[in-house]
Amino acid sequence: MPPSLFPDLPELAQLPIKNPKAHRHDPKAPARVLTPNRLQVELHPSNLESLLPEGHRARLVWSYVEQQNLEGIYDTIKAREGGAGRSAIAPEILFSLWLYATIDHVGSARELARLTTAHDAYRWICGGVQVNYHSLSDFRIEHGEALDDLLTDSVAALMTVGAVKLKRAAQDGVRVRASAGAASFRREDKLNEHLKAAREHVRALKLQIEADPGELGRKQAAARTRAAREREERVRAALNCLPEIKEIKRRQGKKTEDARASSTDAEATVMKMGDGGFRPAYNTQFATDCDSQVIIGVDVVSIGSDMGQLAPMVEQVQKRCKCTPEEWLVDGGYAKHEQIDAVSEKTTVYAPVPEPKSTKKTDTDDGDKADKTIDKYAPKASDSAAVAQWRARMATDEAKEIYKIRAATAECVNAQARNRGLVLLPVRGKAKVKCVALWHALAHNLMRMAKLAPQLLGIGTGTSAIPEMAG
Repeated sequence: MPPSLFPDLPELAQLPIKNPKAHRHDPKAPARVLTPNRLQVELHPSNLESLLPEGHRARLVWSYVEQQNLEGIYDTIKAREGGAGRSAIAPEILFSLWLYATIDHVGSARELARLTTAHDAYRWICGGVQVNYHSLSDFRIEHGEALDDLLTDSVAALMTVGAVKLKRAAQDGVRVRASAGAASFRREDKLNEHLKAAREHVRALKLQIEADPGELGRKQAAARTRAAREREERVRAALNCLPEIKEIKRRQGKKTEDARASSTDAEATVMKMGDGGFRPAYNTQFATDCDSQVIIGVDVVSIGSDMGQLAPMVEQVQKRCKCTPEEWLVDGGYAKHEQIDAVSEKTTVYAPVPEPKSTKKTDTDDGDKADKTIDKYAPKASDSAAVAQWRARMATDEAKEIYKIRAATAECVNAQARNRGLVLLPVRGKAKVKCVALWHALAHNLMRMAKLAPQLLGIGTGTSAIPEMAG
């Protein structure tokens, strides 16, 4: 037998035999468990491309953005080859982030910036490019004209493949809470006082910085100066809006002395909301193709009433699509005679005829006066030809059946916009609010494109992501 490798160890035969019952657990002994060690460093080698499965919604958004013409946005970039300065973030990244965020019900620039480091889909879109919330916030509201052109391109592409036929359109408004408090609305005398105080604050702050430049840091001084000037500009904007508000009150038969404007958002107006309350808001208008539920028109107004919004939207859609739908469905708030006359040669309006405000008194055989029911569908002496035709048209059963489509189209689009976060506006000013509305319209049309014409996005009809993204 060869010598043992470890001579000091006892032979196996000499080892004591353990008690066969010793392997059984002792109920009085403490339990032996595995506890988490969250301080241990782990390495997970991977690339961003492997984070998302095929057919993911973020890939769909990026595929859509890659095909868009972003030359208008590229023209605004100051960083150029051979010049000084830091390279700008590619517009495709910022555009995709906001488009995906809108679909994902994210409306805050700060939250979106956080997601670019915490969520795989947003990290995949960024592709390693760092994005801060200032860049995101600025990009959202700086390219309104480019966003409108992209909406036109999306509608044109869907018309080319026959997904949008423009046979029938529906229009409706959704009132969205403005970023202004009710207490910010003040009359002219109070606004003048606030303007004077704002100017004094700007002057005093300037003197303070000049007297002791070291008291405030450079960034802190710039931030305070900017805030004071913005405050002065907002109050001045509120004063500039007062003449228009007074004119509206004069037409409504109200006292012009009661005209008030917001020193926070001068273009916001107190409107009656869906719950019956009155709050500062904007009236966002959407026009939608009934068959495809694709948004074909977007507008934002500071008037709570929908009267007067029919003709401008018809004109916008005609300019965008080079034609107008054969039929236009709206609710009773749009049925103003002047508006019906204005669009009578472009489209056929379907809107409910309002109930008569009073009844006529007629003589009876007994010589008494009796109420006579007024036929709201009968033409009146003051009606134009277009208005008389509208009354007669809405009396037919066919028109009543067609009008039922309005709610299934316009109300559905408004509800989806609400579900995607169009409830409280994160921006101030009509131009910026319209940019937000355009983002929602583009996101909505992207989802409809994925359902109606997936070939436009470079994906096939068998893609697994299509069913979950319908709507």
